[in-house]
Amino acid sequence: MKTILIAIIILFLTSSAISAQVERSSALYKTIKTNDSLLFDIGFNTCDIKQFQNLVSDSFEMYHDEAGITPSKAAFIASIRDGLCKMNYKARRELIENSLQVFPLEKKGGVLYGAIETGEHAFYGIEKDKPAYLTSTAKFTHVWLLENGKWKLSRVLSYDHRKPK
Repeated sequence: MKTILIAIIILFLTSSAISAQVERSSALYKTIKTNDSLLFDIGFNTCDIKQFQNLVSDSFEMYHDEAGITPSKAAFIASIRDGLCKMNYKARRELIENSLQVFPLEKKGGVLYGAIETGEHAFYGIEKDKPAYLTSTAKFTHVWLLENGKWKLSRVLSYDHRKPK
């Protein structure tokens, strides 16, 4: 019940914040996009576990429409290290151009404490002597929180996974 409530709250915040999307030229947008790149372009695409250790909050949770719930940072990092990084092909994630949106989370008085990032991404398989091939596309919602002055990925919703036609 707790996990359903958290997911509902995150979805409510996402839908309520639509009018508050920040400009792509804003410092917040650039910061979140940079963290997205560190997480995926370096962490996911090259299996650099250090990126996940640095960027993921100790209170991390992930809700995935196919893989289920990942309840902790340790479980998430283990799933990357022992799953993604040991597949029989190399996986690559690409952010779908112009899909990224960032919404600030502010306390009363306008104090920024976090951000919601939404977008769509495509995943590819890479095998030796073969061209890269699309394995799926999906939508995502990330909640980034400022923890001791550093941006940390706290919650992930990964949903609407679609196989190529």
